[in-house]
Amino acid sequence: MRLTILGGGGFRVPLVYGALLTDRAEGRVTQVVLHDLDAGRLAAVTRVLAEQAAGVPDAPGVTATTDLDEALRGADFVFSAIRVGGLEGRANDERVALAEGVLGQETVGAGGIAYGLRTVPVAVDIAQRVARLAPDAWVINFTNPAGLVTEAMSRHLGDRVIGICDSPVGLGRRIARVLGVKNPGEAWIDYVGLNHLGWVRGLRVAGRDELPRLLADPDLLGSFEEGKLFGVDWLQSLGAIPNEYLHYYYFNREAVRAYQQADKTRGAFLADQQAHFYREVERSDASALEIWDRTRAEREATYMSENRETAGAGERDADDLSGGYEKVALALMRAIARDERTTLILNVRNRNTLSVLDSDAVIEVPCLVDANGAHPVAVAPLPDHATGLVCSVKAVEREVLAAAGSGSRTTAVKAFALHPLVDSVNVARRLVDGYTGVHPGLAYLR
Repeated sequence: MRLTILGGGGFRVPLVYGALLTDRAEGRVTQVVLHDLDAGRLAAVTRVLAEQAAGVPDAPGVTATTDLDEALRGADFVFSAIRVGGLEGRANDERVALAEGVLGQETVGAGGIAYGLRTVPVAVDIAQRVARLAPDAWVINFTNPAGLVTEAMSRHLGDRVIGICDSPVGLGRRIARVLGVKNPGEAWIDYVGLNHLGWVRGLRVAGRDELPRLLADPDLLGSFEEGKLFGVDWLQSLGAIPNEYLHYYYFNREAVRAYQQADKTRGAFLADQQAHFYREVERSDASALEIWDRTRAEREATYMSENRETAGAGERDADDLSGGYEKVALALMRAIARDERTTLILNVRNRNTLSVLDSDAVIEVPCLVDANGAHPVAVAPLPDHATGLVCSVKAVEREVLAAAGSGSRTTAVKAFALHPLVDSVNVARRLVDGYTGVHPGLAYLR
């Protein structure tokens, strides 16, 4: 089976390949094709992968190319993990927004809109090429903003594109661990929303909902990441456990202030860190895998550090530093390729799952997965406070898609102005001016 990874020079690709090395079942991946626009990054990552594969019998073969069409031909699965504009683009997204006093995070608020505006045209081109060159392939989208990009690609690939994110999985795992569930895989997580905008409303083990027990115990509730981040009182008021990204909504002023006061934005930190990694691998005879491991540990430990500092949440738990998106991706791929039925929280078209959204809107919910793809499970309606946020942010995503399709600067301004975390039409206009001034990839807006 042939797997193509777009963004194959990306820092997190060794996580995927490492997971592939442990898969010894029939119907496994035998060939990995890495595609990236940067040949130097491809060379560095290929070196890390070669060290990972050393001594592993029948390790998947790895080839690298800068030719997109060559990478796509013959693919059974395509992992799309591109970053249009690179980490320098992310850093610019953050700086422009923070200068206007609004959030510049990668997927939330103004920064997420800017990232979406320059990513959607590229993602659409990829979807069209997949439809032409590998029509039977399944596309698993990692690219942020994951829900928005998945929806853009679904207009050309239908249900053959599925978005993934490790945030809901990590949240469910933490709740299960705190509740003493020995095997988190046995728990049913009642989770619903959009990507980076969802809530756990129940966690059922053997048919019994254990979440009320957690919400009723302040000590237990305050003992894990989300309890520390949001505070026990707020979680009890909500009667649910929000995705960590909702901290940007519920504590927006504090988050913006912390980001403004930080020595570096997250994007600038990662840009510097990863530039150092690629330079070190290129210039050093030391183990590329050891350099990568050391860099990854630092990256994971500093994740959402400003939010945790604002909340007084302290350092991340050691159990939360292992990532997990690669495990979700491979579980999804295995379920489809081998018809190994499983349940995963994924980004898929709504169909009739949430009545407040139309059938084509991409949402993030538990799905039953089999050889025919991912099928969203029926869920209870969202509470009013969550419905308002979901509908508002989905409306913004639709304006982003419209602006990317038409090149309309006016529609782009509308997307920014309608977002709950942008508080002025005048700010929205200045944001568009600022972003088009620093991003060549937004020159199409006119």
